[in-house]
Amino acid sequence: MKILAIESSCDETAAAVVEDGRKVSSSVVNSQIAEHKIYGGVVPEIASRRHMENIVPVTQEALSQAGISLEEIDAVGVTAAPGLIGALLVGVNYAKGICMATGKPLIPVHHIRGHVAANYIASPELKPPFLCLIVSGGHSHIVEVLDYTRYRIVGYTHDDAAGEAFDKSARAMGFPYPGGIYIDQAAKRGDPGKYKLPKPRVEGSPYDFSFSGLKTAVINLLHNAQQKGEAVDRDSLAASFQQTICEILTDHLEKAAKELGYCVITAAGGVSANSGLRFCLEKMCRENGYSLHIPPLSLCGDNAAMVGAQAYFEFLAGNTAGFDLNASPSKNIETGFSLERPL
Repeated sequence: MKILAIESSCDETAAAVVEDGRKVSSSVVNSQIAEHKIYGGVVPEIASRRHMENIVPVTQEALSQAGISLEEIDAVGVTAAPGLIGALLVGVNYAKGICMATGKPLIPVHHIRGHVAANYIASPELKPPFLCLIVSGGHSHIVEVLDYTRYRIVGYTHDDAAGEAFDKSARAMGFPYPGGIYIDQAAKRGDPGKYKLPKPRVEGSPYDFSFSGLKTAVINLLHNAQQKGEAVDRDSLAASFQQTICEILTDHLEKAAKELGYCVITAAGGVSANSGLRFCLEKMCRENGYSLHIPPLSLCGDNAAMVGAQAYFEFLAGNTAGFDLNASPSKNIETGFSLERPL
């Protein structure tokens, strides 16, 4: 089954052709990072306008690279939640237009389910059930992937997501946007033991996260040094911050894996590209004899290939939608779009 997939949840306009949920025939991503960097973060209105400009040529390029026409596509999958509502609407309405014109089924996809599905592309042998650490700019979850369309959240962040903490701390340290990659680079030059940072915990919820206090500790350290006229070793602060956040993520994931009985571990989302986190996860899984699956860097950030992979399994589960499909800025990964009216 060949699915044309569309992704426009934030600041990447992407399209891909994916076959049977595992094989990527093409994947095209148009990023807006350079433009949003001027403002230090994503400007929703600008993102929506750029999606409108880019979605047609990006989709055409994906079809061209795959050597396929719209008539040969079996269905259209599109990210419909969560994300920036204006950005999502561009992709959803474009996908609906294609389906109206061609009569193809419309498959709504939950963005975070898509991130999980990136592992099906990277590891064709991977099958549920498994435990997944989902870490991105807006989400930090530990999720049981019970089946391709059944999930159970066992841990989540109560405030900032891991990627958000990276970006806000990076900004305080004076790094450009997006800050996560700059912290990763600086951490390789610094001493992670130079600065002692807290590891916030959520009382009574051993799998849950709280990163706001860690971010605040970094900001306070910088402000105190500035007020005293003291120099800060930025590379070492970046290394200390990165190691702390990666240890928190890994420790909670390890606890969940042991107590829930999982030996197959996966990671997903933009922060899973972080070299420090990958090192910690590989070390933890090696010591416990777990099997670890992490997508390549090209599939960690937002892309349409992951959307096409998940769309295939949503279609098999009967989770198609009608032309009354609407985008949603926030929808639970457990529910997804399984309650939408079939086409």
